[in-house]
Amino acid sequence: MKPKLIRLILLLLLGAGIGLSIAWREQLDPDALRHWIEDAGNGSPLLFMLIYAIGTVLFLPGSVLTLAGGALFGPLWGTFYNLTGATIGASIAFLASRHLAGAWVANRTGGRLRQLVDGVKQESWRFVAFTRLVPLFPFNLLNYALGLTRIPFSHYLVASYVCMLPGAFAYTWLGYAGREAALGDQGMIQKVLIGVALLAAVSFIPRLITRLRQPPWLEIDELKARVDNAEGLVLDVRTVDDFLGDQGHIPGSLNIPLEHLATHLEQLGDDPQRPIAIVCRTDRRSARAAGLLARSGFRNARVVRGGMTAWLEQGWPVLGPGPASTED
Repeated sequence: MKPKLIRLILLLLLGAGIGLSIAWREQLDPDALRHWIEDAGNGSPLLFMLIYAIGTVLFLPGSVLTLAGGALFGPLWGTFYNLTGATIGASIAFLASRHLAGAWVANRTGGRLRQLVDGVKQESWRFVAFTRLVPLFPFNLLNYALGLTRIPFSHYLVASYVCMLPGAFAYTWLGYAGREAALGDQGMIQKVLIGVALLAAVSFIPRLITRLRQPPWLEIDELKARVDNAEGLVLDVRTVDDFLGDQGHIPGSLNIPLEHLATHLEQLGDDPQRPIAIVCRTDRRSARAAGLLARSGFRNARVVRGGMTAWLEQGWPVLGPGPASTED
């Protein structure tokens, strides 16, 4: 049998398994699952990790399994079994995606998608770490999506295991606290409060990571030097009305409003290393645009500190009907 046909059959079987799992996921009974694993005796940890790994591959809800792990094995061993099972399942999904569909995607990847794939490869483990700590996409779907990129498997494996640890521990503890509460433990209130605190800490991680990943700044005098030397691109992400309004705009700048940037990236060209200076009235929208460009593969986009306000304070020329406007 030809390799392509084998891959197609395996891909169809995997798709069918995922479809059936999603269709029947509401029938998953956590109590029945716990009893079944408990009946396995000394083999219960291995059985649990196997179920978790298969569940990850087939899109079963990981939160249910993680809570069950905490209830069954406690906060420490439960975290280890949850994290190991999830990582094994995520690795299987990653490798299945890479070997079953990776070549097909690579042969048909071009333009913006190629730039995105190359950008993810350059980020490597940092991209995996970011997506594990900041849940931009559903966990199960992300495992397959990352398999279609060029991230080395070793980077994916280590970054996934380490960076899923905070969330795994928080949800495992919550499952453990729920089990203790059901048994009427005297310290249940304290344990539940610790679980709530852990969840709050985990929910704060995305905000912290996003702040740490703020794009590098470009000072206003550096922007002036770029404009004078016609270096790179000045991207103005204000609305069209603002671009043509009282403040005017920097000569030679390209206006793509932030709201339309994601669908007009082709206007920025195909060079992921092209220097891009992002300008807005101030910095907030510029930072959002820089984050979007970074996720899309542009590695050299920088936010102009102070934006158009800082440019006008220097008295430098602008185009448009603004008070400092010039047309040459």
